[in-house]
Amino acid sequence: MNRNNNSDSRTTGRVVTTLAFLATFVFFQFAYPYHLIRREQMNLFLFDWDYIRQTYSGIGWLARFVTDFLEQFFHLPLAGPLTVSVLLTAICICTFRIGRCLVSEKLSSVVAMLVFFWSFMRETGNLYMTQYTVAVLLYLLIVLFILHFRNAMLLYMSLLPAILLGVWAIGSPVDSKYGKLWSLPSLEYERIIGLDAEVARENWDKVLELSEKDLYMVEASYCYNLAQAMKGNLGNRLFNHSQNADATLLLRIAPGQTVFTNCLAGEAWYQLGEMTVAEQSAIISLQASPKHTGTRYLVRLAKVNLITGQYAAANKYLNILSGTLFYRKWAISQMPENRETDIESGSPENRPELVKKDYVHHSYEMRTVLLGILEADPSNEIARNYLLCHDLLRYDLETFMEDYSHDMIDAHIYHEAVLIWLSQHDRLTEQNAEEFGISLKDIDRMNHFFPNSARYRDTYWNYYMNALMEEEP
Repeated sequence: MNRNNNSDSRTTGRVVTTLAFLATFVFFQFAYPYHLIRREQMNLFLFDWDYIRQTYSGIGWLARFVTDFLEQFFHLPLAGPLTVSVLLTAICICTFRIGRCLVSEKLSSVVAMLVFFWSFMRETGNLYMTQYTVAVLLYLLIVLFILHFRNAMLLYMSLLPAILLGVWAIGSPVDSKYGKLWSLPSLEYERIIGLDAEVARENWDKVLELSEKDLYMVEASYCYNLAQAMKGNLGNRLFNHSQNADATLLLRIAPGQTVFTNCLAGEAWYQLGEMTVAEQSAIISLQASPKHTGTRYLVRLAKVNLITGQYAAANKYLNILSGTLFYRKWAISQMPENRETDIESGSPENRPELVKKDYVHHSYEMRTVLLGILEADPSNEIARNYLLCHDLLRYDLETFMEDYSHDMIDAHIYHEAVLIWLSQHDRLTEQNAEEFGISLKDIDRMNHFFPNSARYRDTYWNYYMNALMEEEP
């Protein structure tokens, strides 16, 4: 009878453990896929003995080594969720086996599931570190090893060495750097870091797919605007998404910003061809990241220096990346002596003219930097669109008219802005409109806008009118 009960309880335990594993995997693979990718971007593990010896020394070396080794695999689609699922399930099993040595099997099962659930929720935290999950598991393994001593004297004698070994190899079991004691998943934040990840991959269709539901967040609109600009649709689709003046067009880079915002801010400047600000973004992000390193920042710094012809600096970053598992092939192929061509299709490298002025400027001087880009390369349509949209989002129609010419870019929001300007200067006639390539149909649309503005929410008229209404006392 007891044997049957034990068999049933073991079967139940295996089923519950398997379900916990599968639930964790499904969650991180399908509902939270970008959460772990971001950790890999801020991680660096080199297959180099000198690097390993210098980096993984001192207290907590083993936990840091195991964590960094595992996190590099988060680069792969299935590996991240699979790794986290294994770690959390192992914590559950170890907790159960430890509990079974101290209390009843039923109570140990309850405690094991509670610890698993707590570990799972912590794992969903925005700033949570995999190192703590690894540390918890290693400490549990040490406790489980000690409890296997049948002799009480051996058990007590092993406590102090085990504690010292744990502190030396694993580090403190409690540390604020690991993250909050309790977290809840944030699907909105997951979408934001998803947008960031797809922008870094230059997967513009996926960025627009993730932007389909407006989050009304500056970073989300920024990613949407960049994707539309890269697809050549910014002038027609700008107001299909929420905008917050020029803050949603180009993010500012500053030491006081979060690592996430500073890193994301550099993406638009990189695509615009402004390598100075793109490099500034990567350097600040690298210095401020939790581990003061990260493959994403190193890849960006390598690309920027290759584009600007700073091959010695580029080789420095490429040599580092050549020691990684997943960036090695790319890094070696990009070394100047190994490159077949200097220009890669679809990247800023295909723009022969970059800003040559040798002075330091920053992302707060948006208009100045955009004008500098266009001075160096007047054919840069992405920069031209950004300049025009920058004027419009700041409600600066006079400056917009100085920058605009109808033979540059044909887009409906630019036509709408011109019609407002013509109306303000009492020049709204069919003849004057035709000079800017605006048809009578556009004038009719404007006339229909005022009695029924709700139908025209994706127009510059609506954006401009709302600003005027906010200014009224």
